[in-house]
Amino acid sequence: MAQVRESDAAKQRVQHFINGKVVDGGERSFPVYNPATGESNCEVSLADAATTRRAIEAARDALPGWQRVTPLNRARIMFRFKTLIEERADDIARLITSEHGKVFEDARGELTRGLEVVEFACGIPHLLKGEHSLNVGTNVDSHSMMQPVGVCAGITPFNFPAMVPMWMFPVAIACGNTFVLKPSEKDPSVPLYMAELLKEAGLPDGVFNVVNGDKVSVDALLTDPDVAAVSFVGSTPIAEYIYSTGCAHGKRVQALGGAKNHLVAMPDADLDQTVDALMGAAYGSAGERCMAISVAVAVGDEVADALIQRLKPKVENLRIGDGLAEKGLEMGPLVTREHLEKVSGYIGLGIEEGAEAVVDGRKRAFPDTEGYFIGGTLFDRVTTDMRIYKEEIFGPVLAVVRVPDYETAVKIINEHEFGNGVAIFTRDGDAARQFSQDIQVGMVGVNVPIPVPMAFHSFGGWKRSLFGPLHMHGPDGVRFYTKMKTVTSRWPTGVRSGSEFVMPTMK
Repeated sequence: MAQVRESDAAKQRVQHFINGKVVDGGERSFPVYNPATGESNCEVSLADAATTRRAIEAARDALPGWQRVTPLNRARIMFRFKTLIEERADDIARLITSEHGKVFEDARGELTRGLEVVEFACGIPHLLKGEHSLNVGTNVDSHSMMQPVGVCAGITPFNFPAMVPMWMFPVAIACGNTFVLKPSEKDPSVPLYMAELLKEAGLPDGVFNVVNGDKVSVDALLTDPDVAAVSFVGSTPIAEYIYSTGCAHGKRVQALGGAKNHLVAMPDADLDQTVDALMGAAYGSAGERCMAISVAVAVGDEVADALIQRLKPKVENLRIGDGLAEKGLEMGPLVTREHLEKVSGYIGLGIEEGAEAVVDGRKRAFPDTEGYFIGGTLFDRVTTDMRIYKEEIFGPVLAVVRVPDYETAVKIINEHEFGNGVAIFTRDGDAARQFSQDIQVGMVGVNVPIPVPMAFHSFGGWKRSLFGPLHMHGPDGVRFYTKMKTVTSRWPTGVRSGSEFVMPTMK
């Protein structure tokens, strides 16, 4: 994998992967930092429009040949890709940690969840079977065919450099499409690594391409007439832009936006279990997850007081550090210095707004590093008119909101602009069942803090957390990356062939 980064003066330079080769393209570059040290050991080339067009053309030219490959043989490439990922899992996880900052064990977990989508894509022959009806009329049959949409593009965020791209391209490619991936410029190395693994697995050149870049390459993908479908995961303002621009240029678009995920703690909840769940869901990956729990809704002051009492010492004593240098850590740094300043600004804003800072993560000292570290923050007595409640902070900040009853908890969650994920912790099956029906959120957990669906289900939120009708991976992923064709046929009586005595085989 040495060719992923090529020497460029004093720094290594992360390039693009087009038509089966690592290539240069674009005069601009962006520094890539190790968040745990604050050092930049490499930079990423930012593609210009011409370089992005080269990737699209490579995908376009590879499309006819790839569409003719049988679903069974596409699946076999996915199987080989899966094996290669498993063999190189530690190498990939180290790359994730070195550029994103999440601890090594969390990086391995991210890779595992992405690998599940590859496993799902290995079943593509079954998933593309379509439907069949015999004798819809006299001697008339009807059947459907699920065919690829064409050249697809994926635009992915920094927080999951392996998992989120793998939500997209394995299903798209297995369905017979070709793909251009535009990953985050903050942690670009893993997608290039995966591109080379796909080539090693036998994927033909041009079927999967990677262009590193910024808005220039994004706009090229959104407006190019050869791109048929675009998938995006990121913040809501950008998701709205992606959706509106892509749709205006005739593309099929799914765009996942922001989140403000709530966990409702009912009076009968197992509080120790609830606190453990909150710690992992709020502070894991330094809160840089679209499914992170950032609001605990305590039903009753007694529940709220008990949560705060149990959470405070755990938040103060979070094991934080460099995920490549230490084992057993619970949290790493934030991804960039700019993001550290943004999260710190929100903590100050929460105090100004009148929230009680039970633990202020800015006060935790990290004297031996220039990395982008911050401690966990815990707010109590947060109200729904505060910006720290309404806006996505995307950092290790947990807000406790006190409500008098179940009905108020449901009301405030349903009134929030985001509807990505939600959880309820209770021993009452009736309350959990009713909550699952009442709540206007796309993914619901019952005594499960981060209800990310398995790969054979689909991932997506409601309201301003999702733009477009279809969710990612699972059955919706197959629907998004295929277009349905229905054939109605009648055949006259014809000459039948003679007998065959050889076991039929499919090639």
